[in-house]
This record gives sequence, C-alpha cells and structure tokens, in this order.
Amino acid sequence: MKLVRQLIATAAFAALPILAHAGAIDQLRAFLNDTRSYKADFEQAVIARNGRKPQESSGTLAIQRPGKLRWEILKPYPQLVVGDGQKIWIHDPELQQVTVRQAGQAIGGSPAALLAGSNELEKNFTLREAGDADGLAWVEAIPKSADSGFEKVRIGMAGRDMKAMELHDNFGQTTHIRLLRGERNPALAAGLFRFTPPPGSDVIGE
Repeated sequence: MKLVRQLIATAAFAALPILAHAGAIDQLRAFLNDTRSYKADFEQAVIARNGRKPQESSGTLAIQRPGKLRWEILKPYPQLVVGDGQKIWIHDPELQQVTVRQAGQAIGGSPAALLAGSNELEKNFTLREAGDADGLAWVEAIPKSADSGFEKVRIGMAGRDMKAMELHDNFGQTTHIRLLRGERNPALAAGLFRFTPPPGSDVIGE
C-alpha cells in the first residue's frame, strides 16, 4: 500500500515540444504548459536501500490535467489509483481495501503535483538541472514540503518525450519508472477518473 500511495503522483508523462538548445527544466515547463491529457504503459522497479532484488510491476496510466489521474498496476498484483480532481481512491483488490484522501492533501508536494496538478511548479519544488545519463536529460525536483515523503524526484527526457522518473523516498527506497507507447493530448473517457468502492470493501479515510 505504501508503494501505491507513492504512485498517486506518477500518473502521467507526455511528449515535449522541440526546444532547440533548451535545458531539461525548460522542457519540463513546456510539457506542463502544453499537455492537457496523456496515456501510456509503464514498467516499474522498486529498489530497497539494501539493494536486494527489485520489486517489478507494470501497467497503464492516464491523466487529465488538472488533477485527474488513473494509475493501474496490472502485473504481478493488481492495484489501482484513481483521482477525480476532488478525491484520490487507492484500491487494493487483494486486501479488499480502499483508502480515500482529499486530492489536495494527497498530491500537494508529491510527484503528482508535477504531472497531474496545476502549473505552479516552483511553488512546491526546487528545480535544478541534473545532467545527462542513460541517454536522457534529467531534471531534479526537491520538494519544499518536509512531509512529502520524498527526498527528490528525477525526471528524464529524450527529445520530444518524457521517458522516465526516479522517486527517492525518505527511507532510502528508489522507484524507477519507464514509460512506453505514450500519447499526448488524447481524448480520454470521463469514466477513467471515477471510482466506486466494490461491495464488501473496507473503506479507510474520508
């Protein structure tokens, strides 16, 4: 469940406009300005501080800015995060549990503020260029809020595409996310961003 909460925020990455000689921060700002919706597949690996075998998962994501998101893990264990702009629903089918949070509290200074939130980027994060690695240009975003749960978020871009994120939490755990088959500004069904707890679920929160 902790991992799913972290992923509230990752819900969407999109193509970037071509910016000649632009730094990674400028590309990120352009992404936020020009992308209203996005969908993609993702692959994810979570690495603990001790470096033991990563926990790997994959699934799909969709985002409708501002505030609406859907992050669905399909393998190996289904989990779902849905944000309707007002609330965030975190559903763990195996536990038959649903956690509900107010969207502002759940997103705030988290990576979701970069991707699903408003364009007030530097209100919540301090940004800096992080150089090139693995064929990508990186931005490092340091949350200004002490209770965000993250030490930093790294965002990797290649040409017109945002390709990766790395989430470094306060417990030494790193989540690596790679995006596949991304589509910027598609028409998305409103139902993707609605959620009703299944009958019999244990609902926790608001």
